[in-house]
Amino acid sequence: MNETQIKEVLKNSKTIAMIGVSSEKKGEDKNNLKRKPANVVMKYMQDFGYKVYPINPFAIGETINGETVLGSLDDIEEEIDILDVFRPSKEALNIAKEAIKKKVKVFWLQYGIHNDDAKKIINEANIKFVSNRCIKQDYQKIFLKSNPVFPVLKN
Repeated sequence: MNETQIKEVLKNSKTIAMIGVSSEKKGEDKNNLKRKPANVVMKYMQDFGYKVYPINPFAIGETINGETVLGSLDDIEEEIDILDVFRPSKEALNIAKEAIKKKVKVFWLQYGIHNDDAKKIINEANIKFVSNRCIKQDYQKIFLKSNPVFPVLKN
């Protein structure tokens, strides 16, 4: 997708399901959770008005950025505009199959994530496909006219 298409997607979307939001590990400093990339992106998109559903089957029921963590896409009753994926590329195909069943509008793989098989079935299902891009950085670049790097995070 080009920048104009991504702008349209971000402008016309309200809901994001985010697979791979990080949960707290036993004994881990709670402040570390705020620094994890998926959690930073989740909070950022919430701050700009998106409803973000965190999905992590190992953290069901926990609260991250004020939202209850869900186990799968099936746990969301609302229509999903963007499925944002923070999981390894090898998992993208199975996640794409779930996205097709859920009829998401956009399948978005974050930086460093790409899977040709997932792209093929997503395109065949007439769902928009984005890979190897950060939704947060695209939002900043398009709407805030800044050219971001990952921000320095504070406690």
